[in-house]
Amino acid sequence: MAKSRLIGDYPVIGIRPTIDGRRGTLDVRGSLEEQTMGMAKAAAKLFEENIRYSNGEPVKVVIADTTIGRVGEAAACADKFRKAGVDITLTVTPCWCYGSETMDTDPLTIKGVWGLNATERPGAVYLASVLATHAQKGLPAFGIYGHDVQDADDETIPEDVKAKLLRFGRAAVAAASMRGKSYLQIGSVTMGIGGSIISPEFIEEYLGMRVESVDEVEIIRRMTEGIYDHEEFEKALKWAKETCTIGFDKNPPELQMTEEQKEEQFEFVVKMAVIIKELMNGCDKLDPKFSEEAIGHNALAAGFQGQRQWTDFYPNGDFAEAMLNTSFDWEGAREPYVLATENDVLNGLGMLFMKLLTGRAQMFADVRTYWSGDAVKRVTGYDLEGKAKESDGFIHLINSGACCLDACGEVKDENGNGTMKQWWDVTEEDQKKIMEATTWNAADNGYFRGGGFSSRFLTRAEMPATMIRLNLVKGLGPVLQIAEGWTINLPDDVSDTLWKRTDYTWPCTWFAPRCTGEGAFKTAYDMMNNWGANHGAISYGHIGADLITLCSILRIPVCMHNVPEEEIFRPAAWNAFGMDKEGQDFRACKAYGPLYKTIR
Repeated sequence: MAKSRLIGDYPVIGIRPTIDGRRGTLDVRGSLEEQTMGMAKAAAKLFEENIRYSNGEPVKVVIADTTIGRVGEAAACADKFRKAGVDITLTVTPCWCYGSETMDTDPLTIKGVWGLNATERPGAVYLASVLATHAQKGLPAFGIYGHDVQDADDETIPEDVKAKLLRFGRAAVAAASMRGKSYLQIGSVTMGIGGSIISPEFIEEYLGMRVESVDEVEIIRRMTEGIYDHEEFEKALKWAKETCTIGFDKNPPELQMTEEQKEEQFEFVVKMAVIIKELMNGCDKLDPKFSEEAIGHNALAAGFQGQRQWTDFYPNGDFAEAMLNTSFDWEGAREPYVLATENDVLNGLGMLFMKLLTGRAQMFADVRTYWSGDAVKRVTGYDLEGKAKESDGFIHLINSGACCLDACGEVKDENGNGTMKQWWDVTEEDQKKIMEATTWNAADNGYFRGGGFSSRFLTRAEMPATMIRLNLVKGLGPVLQIAEGWTINLPDDVSDTLWKRTDYTWPCTWFAPRCTGEGAFKTAYDMMNNWGANHGAISYGHIGADLITLCSILRIPVCMHNVPEEEIFRPAAWNAFGMDKEGQDFRACKAYGPLYKTIR
């Protein structure tokens, strides 16, 4: 798979097989060795076959050298894991063990415990006991316990246990992948948008990341002084000229750029994309005299301010934002970057959470307009059908150019349905379809006086999607909103009529949330009326349950969601904070606080 763009290893999962330490005449421990280590190997195999890092490689798993029956063996395991770079531990057992002696006591590892539901030995008793000890010591752990009793010699992992193991593993790897990396803001606050007012404390204390900042003028300096990989720029420009279709110019004739100006601007925006990549992750091909610039900022995600200081004078950043967020470029298929338009760091971090969970490109959009069935009928004469009718309307997702091109939905799965693939599965044919569905239109010179280009496509596929928003609330802290639903495919004439009421040169997606008939999800209107900001981050698939698990690891309460209750999976200690699931979440997150806060 692809070489990592980042400095630092990916997180490792460590499996801890714990065991009843009693020997004696009956040799209780000896009778359990094979079964206990077998559980560890089965869990490792499940993780390795189903979880990947963001660069596409299978997750790395290590197992303790021996089963763990007493504290000396727990210490030996901890020493091995520390040297192996383990950030996540899963303790597995089919039997009773000595909880406080065998548990993982590292305050910074993400912990899960799987106790076998079998009656021959009390694995469930150990699970309950050690989870209580974790709670007593302030070390939250996920408890994994199968619904149905198994036979002691049954080596299969039940489906419900698999689901919990993988949900824990995916979320834990995503959380640990952020530690030690950077968010790079290029510029600062955009047009007074709260999400672009960066909070270093949140990023450092909750995510374990650092904040890096450069002024937008750094891009101009690098252009002017030739501080970029010239070979890559020429390759990128050649590819862009061959594959990017230039669309119509909506500006009045007197405000349109000349063809020569557009040519210059096209080269400018392509060069911007190359330079932003190098700002994020460095470049080892720069002239040696630029060795300082070659280092980069080790950025896992970034944001570009753009409006207005930049876009009033220079071509906009839409090409860079759209192409970097997409699952391919002139290099072919590659891990998508996360580059937030308008430097909305909170939306960019939402995109990052979902990219790390899924391996897919992420959408960035305004949560622009709610269209009721009555309003659509009045304007177009069309009666809503399908998902849109079920939610009594839909929401227009649209913003200038920042959305990943994968979101056009032109790529199909094995059943012929529109999809957004994990980046390592994106083929050359997929890339061709996506580029053919996209045009690059001259920027609206009312919004962008400096010109540039905006990507334009229409999502014509019904695809499962999850939209989220991360918000910071004074006196409360971070909270996350989750709305699972579907992109919807309206008839072209209906779509055009509605689309033309706003900017017809921007990517257009219609979204219908899954509505429950009550509260914030009574209808699509209620969902939008309860949405916490002007932007949303959108991922392919229904991944709300994984996000809830991830947020519990990060101590970020989920304040609004439409995920079925039976899919919610949080650390076992959350159950001690009351009987209502959402109240539990808020109280537990407050009690434990951010994982990386060093001053209490």
